[in-house]
Amino acid sequence: MRRLDQLLANLGYCSRREARGWIEAGHVTVRGKVADDVGQKVAATDVRVEGEPLDHPEGVLLLVHKPLGLVCSHEEREGPNVYSLLPERWRRRNPVITSIGRLDKETSGLLLLTDQSELVHRLTSPKHKVPKVYRATVDRDLAADLGPLFAAGTLILEGEKAPCAPAALRILGAREAELTLTEGKYHQVRRMFAAAGTTVLTLHRAHFGGLELGDLAPGQWRELALDHFAVDAGPSA
Repeated sequence: MRRLDQLLANLGYCSRREARGWIEAGHVTVRGKVADDVGQKVAATDVRVEGEPLDHPEGVLLLVHKPLGLVCSHEEREGPNVYSLLPERWRRRNPVITSIGRLDKETSGLLLLTDQSELVHRLTSPKHKVPKVYRATVDRDLAADLGPLFAAGTLILEGEKAPCAPAALRILGAREAELTLTEGKYHQVRRMFAAAGTTVLTLHRAHFGGLELGDLAPGQWRELALDHFAVDAGPSA
């Protein structure tokens, strides 16, 4: 149970200060009756705004096809971000909707967004070994020994002390490959190729866990059940 004004504010409908006006205007009902007290304790399932149930009171989990040019930061100074793709009300939620891991501005592909902090922690923790598959094109022909190097679990990136976890490389063409990671170091794919003297030209995340984009166009998203990863995340190491 939560205060009515706090509930409306947390779900992005209005600020707690504005909630009084919403209630006085008759926009909000509780169990079928017009609300008259911003401080009353309510269950989200009992509340209606203009006759409609509350918008995702239990939380949000989204699969997004991130286009190039958008960042995963909430800092406006870093430029246009992925959250601009979402409905305005969702951008005002508290806790805020954030990304599960990040894709940099020049990387496209599958990105998960949620307001569930426990899910963010679980799916970004290396101990759960959630596989993520990236497709990269590079600036030179791929060496035959690159696959064994990435798979060995001995590659140490510049500025790191611990080696990368073993990663699977599948060569798709002379300068195109698919790399599967189970961790998420900063700019890891680009840095792994760079350590082998190769520059990544384009990068796209195709899979996250058992998820893929399918026919989802860049800039579009679809909702997932909050319990989608109850089993999919895999066991702890």
